[in-house]
This record gives sequence, C-alpha cells and structure tokens, in this order.
Amino acid sequence: MSERWEASASRRIQARLISSVGYRLIAFLGSTLHWRTEGLEHVDAIARGGRQPIMAFWHGRILPAAFYFRRRGIVVITSENFDGEWIAGIIERFGYGTARGSTSRGGQRALLQLTRDLAAGRPAGFTLDGPRGPARVAQPGAIWLAKATGNPVLPFHLEADRHWTLRSWDRTQIPKPSATVAIAMGEPFDVPGDADEAALESARVLLETRLSALEKRALELLK
Repeated sequence: MSERWEASASRRIQARLISSVGYRLIAFLGSTLHWRTEGLEHVDAIARGGRQPIMAFWHGRILPAAFYFRRRGIVVITSENFDGEWIAGIIERFGYGTARGSTSRGGQRALLQLTRDLAAGRPAGFTLDGPRGPARVAQPGAIWLAKATGNPVLPFHLEADRHWTLRSWDRTQIPKPSATVAIAMGEPFDVPGDADEAALESARVLLETRLSALEKRALELLK
C-alpha cells in the first residue's frame, strides 16, 4: 500500500465509509453489553489530585474499551496510514481525540501532542503493544509520557465472557451481543522525572506485570 494513500479520492471515501459503518456496528454492539468493573475510582482520584491519567491497556481489547470509555475526551495515538485513518474516524465519533503517529512514523510528534493535551486537562490512552506488536510487549511510549508530564500511568484490562477472537497479531477480542465485559483497573503509578534508562525499563516491566495480574482479575470478575 502506498504511503500516499490520502492522495486517492477513492481511498479517502473508502475510509469515511468504513468509519461510518464501523461506528454504527460498535455502537449497536456496545449498547447490548453488560459490565462488571473494579478500580474505576482511580480515575476520579487522579482528577481530584489535579492530574490526568495515562490509561494503558493491550491492543487486543480496543473495541470494548473504545465503547466503555467514550465521551470522556481521552486522546489516543492512531497511525498515519490508511487503517489509522478509518480507525480515527470511528473513535472520533465516540468522542476521542487523536494524535497521529506511531512507533515507526510520527511518534515523537504524537507524543508531543499528547503532552500538550494532558497539560490542557485531557486524559491520554495507550494501546501499549500497538500498532503492530509484538503482542503483550509494552512499548515505552506511556512510560516516557509519564516521565515527561508528571501524570500517572493507569493500567487496566478487559475480558468478555462470550466473544470472538480474531486471528490477528493481537488476538483481538470482540464481545458477542449481550456479553458481560469485566474491567479490572489497577492502581496508578508515577515515573520520576529524573528516571534514567534503567528506571524507565523497570517501569515498563512493572506495567507488563500489572497488566498480567489485571487480566487474571478481570477473568475472576466474570466467574
């Protein structure tokens, strides 16, 4: 696929159509879901402290997360390619802001925008292993952003009791209609502004460890 897909009028129209249909499908599916939650009080606690959360989760749970946390002004990174365009079109309809870029292209620009958005009082959201994986390996973006801004990382995980699992690199989980989805949110943690490379790596590994525990907890909430 050409990196200049946006020069094609047909591709731009296709992206808009996918976004429109995708939004309606997700909104309908989301309206049928039931929720069990734990730890969401951390979001309000962070706001009461005058800061904003850097919300961190795995790419494979993006669909239920996008629906549940809609209309909260959360800003997320989306790729600058064709897929990123229609994905941005969907999540913007759900009330998210977008910072365009990825780990391979435009990443520093996207992180700079997120820094500004956090300073303006908007939360940030990270699919930690996106956009291409490897799955369940946290990229350092959320950790860097926490160090740069002084805002805490807030990990969470979602699991559906009935779902389809796609054969994609991230094993995307799509809840079935009327499924129950559990959200387990962990305690936030800070990354010191003077953290060196070793400390940043320790924070990244801590984030992966927390998410592994939250996955187990989400599954327990469904029992």
